[in-house]
Amino acid sequence: MSATIFVKIAPLPHHQGLPLPAYHSEQAAGLDLAAAVAGDILLAPGERSLIPTGLAIELPPGFEAQVRPRSGLAVRHGVTVLNSPGTIDGDYRGEIQVILINLGQEVFTVSRGMRIAQLVIAPVAQAELRLCAGLGESERGADGFGSSGV
Repeated sequence: MSATIFVKIAPLPHHQGLPLPAYHSEQAAGLDLAAAVAGDILLAPGERSLIPTGLAIELPPGFEAQVRPRSGLAVRHGVTVLNSPGTIDGDYRGEIQVILINLGQEVFTVSRGMRIAQLVIAPVAQAELRLCAGLGESERGADGFGSSGV
């Protein structure tokens, strides 16, 4: 069982009347984010739009929030989060917004209160980079982009 962390959440005026993000099953990893739009937004095939959620958060030190797609929107409509996963740094205090893109073949309607993405809270580590003359050998070496097989 994982430990509970506390995240401060501040609804903005245009979030009024919408539910707060919630886990929809006992072991869900992501909190569902809803669209806090005033009216419908139509996304034509290939079009992207920045969708507000009407929420701002304060993460505890050592954590980030990741904005990830909802699988149902992706499989049914071809709608996904463009910069997936989008990272919300621990010191960001602005509104959470989601860049949705329609990779499907039909116009997609984003309406107020629609669950559009997931928010996953995750621990982070900051690395200390060390300049060096060379790197150690490995079995893989510099091979990449499918070199490890199908």
